[in-house]
Amino acid sequence: MHPQPGESVIDRIEESLISVILGVMTLITFANVVARYVFNANILWALEATVFLFGWLVLLGASYAVKKNAHLGVDAVVDICPAPVRRVLALISIAVCLAFSLLLLKGAWDYWANFANLPQTEGRWFPLGFEENFRPKAWYEVNDIPIPEWLRFLEGAMNDGDEYEKLPRFIPYAVLPVSMALLLFRFVQVALRIWRGELDRIVASHEVEDEIAEVRELRGEN
Repeated sequence: MHPQPGESVIDRIEESLISVILGVMTLITFANVVARYVFNANILWALEATVFLFGWLVLLGASYAVKKNAHLGVDAVVDICPAPVRRVLALISIAVCLAFSLLLLKGAWDYWANFANLPQTEGRWFPLGFEENFRPKAWYEVNDIPIPEWLRFLEGAMNDGDEYEKLPRFIPYAVLPVSMALLLFRFVQVALRIWRGELDRIVASHEVEDEIAEVRELRGEN
């Protein structure tokens, strides 16, 4: 599959990762169904793995939907406004989205950081620096997913050499800061397009209207 014009490396990585996650979820679920109904067994870690993978899919999909203009939006008021007013409304909207995604990124980092032996940020609303004293939690493990042997090197790097029985939590939880950083990046991209006059609103998709138009065309042909 060749990159489309205008696609960046980040776009390709994002799309590939979402595809891989969906495929792995399908394989794990199918394998667990076969194990249960054919071999009367159960893959103990399958449910937890699919829950984590679904979380990755949803959180990464949020930023991907911003990129594809796939989020739902109500633009009835915007459509009746003149172009200069639409631009002002779009700038206000994107400013709110940027502020909200910054708060999400701070909260996501603060939740994940200690699980990775890293400090949280200080400040209630905005990061004002990093904490000097914190409790490392890299020894926290998930409930059921065993740690793959090729990740054993993390024991010396993150767990003082102690053996992990299950996957450390900082690995699946890493999607929180990663996805929120991607969401912020996508909103910055939209903000630049609005500022340059390429867009007059954040959500520019009209899927329902397009589907209604297709139905009308089909009826007209028949």
